[in-house]
Amino acid sequence: MTVNITKLDHKLSVCGQISIDDIGEIAATGYRSIICNRPDFEGGGSQPSSEELEAMAKSVGVTFIYLPVNMGVISAERVEAFQKLLAELPKPVLAFCNSGRRATALYEMTQQRASGEAKAQESVVDACNWGDAFDVVVIGGGSAGIGVTASLLKRRPALRIAIIEPSDKHYYQPAWTLVGGGAYDIAETVKPMTEVIPGNAQWIQAAAAGFEPEHNKVRLEDGRIIGYRQLIVCPGIRTAWEKIEGLEETLGKNGVTSNYRFDLAPYTWELVRGLKTGKAIFTQPPMPIKCAGAPQKAMYLSCDHWMRSQCLDNIEVEFDTAGAVLFGVADFVPSLMEYVKRYHAKLVFNSNLVKVDGAQKIAYFEIKGTDGTVALAAKPFDMLHVTPPQMAPDFLRNSALADVGGFCKVNEKTLQHTDYPNIFSLGDACSSPNAKTAAAARKQIVVVAENLLAEKEDREFTAFYDGYGACPLTVENGKVILAEFGFGGKLLPTFPLNPTVPSKLYWFFKQTVFPWVYWNGMLKGKEWLARSSRPR
Repeated sequence: MTVNITKLDHKLSVCGQISIDDIGEIAATGYRSIICNRPDFEGGGSQPSSEELEAMAKSVGVTFIYLPVNMGVISAERVEAFQKLLAELPKPVLAFCNSGRRATALYEMTQQRASGEAKAQESVVDACNWGDAFDVVVIGGGSAGIGVTASLLKRRPALRIAIIEPSDKHYYQPAWTLVGGGAYDIAETVKPMTEVIPGNAQWIQAAAAGFEPEHNKVRLEDGRIIGYRQLIVCPGIRTAWEKIEGLEETLGKNGVTSNYRFDLAPYTWELVRGLKTGKAIFTQPPMPIKCAGAPQKAMYLSCDHWMRSQCLDNIEVEFDTAGAVLFGVADFVPSLMEYVKRYHAKLVFNSNLVKVDGAQKIAYFEIKGTDGTVALAAKPFDMLHVTPPQMAPDFLRNSALADVGGFCKVNEKTLQHTDYPNIFSLGDACSSPNAKTAAAARKQIVVVAENLLAEKEDREFTAFYDGYGACPLTVENGKVILAEFGFGGKLLPTFPLNPTVPSKLYWFFKQTVFPWVYWNGMLKGKEWLARSSRPR
C-alpha cells in the first residue's frame, strides 16, 4: 500500500491521498467503508476522482462516501455530517484527504461535539496549525502565477506551493487583439485551469480577500485562512468597466466592443467586417493599463482591413487617448505615426472617455485643454472600441501590502516587498514601473523564483530585473513592430533587427511563435530567453 494509515480509535483510521490500486488492499485489511474528504481536482486534477475511487470501492464490496472539505475552514455542517457517517457506516472506516490532517481535524471536532465543547458557529482550522501546510502561496493563476510556480518547482520540486485562483479557465490575452482583427481563433486563447496548473502545486479555487502579513496568512472570500512561509502576489490588474458611465449595459451591442474581454474580441471583428461607412472611435484611458499598445493595435488592424476592403475613405477614424503622447517610448513614435497618416486617423490627446450612451451611439469625453481646463465633448459613433480603466484588485489596493497607487509595493530591481521580506510580487499587480505585459512577467518570473529561494535559504540576491517589457505592435495584418524596452524607455531588443521597422518575421512570432512558447514554455517553467539581469 502506498499510504500510511493512522488508527484514531476502533472505528476510524485516517490517511493521505489513496490511489485506485490501494483500494483492494484497503478492503483486504478489513476496512468496510471509505470517506473521501479531499475535493475533486484540488491538486489540479492529479489525483483520481471520487467517482473513479467509488467505482473501484464498490467492486470490492466497500462503501464509499464523498464528503469534501476545503482547506482552512471546517464548517459545523461538515462536522455533523462526518459524525453521522461514523455512526451509520459499516465499520471500521478509513477517512482520507491530501495528508490526513483534515480527516483528523473532523474526527477531533466530532469528539468535541460529543463532549459538548463544540460551538454553534463554524470552526476555523488555520493552515498554519497543519505544520505550515505551504512553503509558498501564490495569489493568482494568470501568466505570472502559473509561470512562477512552474519555475519554482523546476528548481525545488519538493516545495509545497498553493495557487489561489477563483477562475476555472486560463486565458492567453495577448492574442485577443489578433482575434479582434480577424487573425486568430478565440478558442485557441483559453484552456481549463486544470491543464495549466503545475502537477505538484495545490490549486485552491477561491478568491483572495485580504492579507495578514504579520501572521503570514491570506484570507479568502469564503472565510478560509491559508498560511504561508513565503508569499507571491500576482493577481493581475482589474478592468474597471464600471468607471465609465453607461458602458457595462451596452458592451457587446450598439456597436460598442473591447478586445480586453474574451467574449467581446470576436464582436470587434464582427463590427470591423460589417462597417462600410461612418465613424469608428478607439479609446485609451489613463495609465496604468495592461499592454499599453493594445488600444492603438485595435485601430491599426481595423484600418488595415478597411483599407484592403476599399472602404477606409468612407470611414472616419479617431483615436482618443487620455495621454499626451501616442506611445510612451519615443523611438517607436515616428514609425507609428507613418501608419496613423496612412490610415488617415485623427489623434486626440488628453481625451478621456467618461460616458457611453449606447442606444443613441454617443460617446462623451473629458478633454483637457492646454490651459488645464476640462471640457465635455459628445461624439457620435458607429463603432466604439473601448479600453477600460484599470486598477489593482480591491483586496490588494486596500491592504498593508499596497503602495499609494494600490499596487504591491516592491523593490523594482529585486521584486521583493519593501516592508515584508518573505513577500514578492510580479506581473500587472506589482508596483515596478514597467510595461504591464506578459513579456514583462516572463522576465520577472526568473527574478522572483531565484530571489525567493535566496531569501528562503539566506543567500545573497543575484537576480535583478531591468524593467524589460515587450509590445508587439500589430500595425497591419502581416507586419509587427516589436517594441522591447526597459526602465526609462531603454531599448532592449532580443533580435538583431531594427526594432522600429515593421517586420513580417515579427508578425509570424506574434501569431505563431509567441503563443506556442507561452503554453509550452513559460507556463511549464522553461525560461527560454528569460534569464535575469546581473548586477553591474
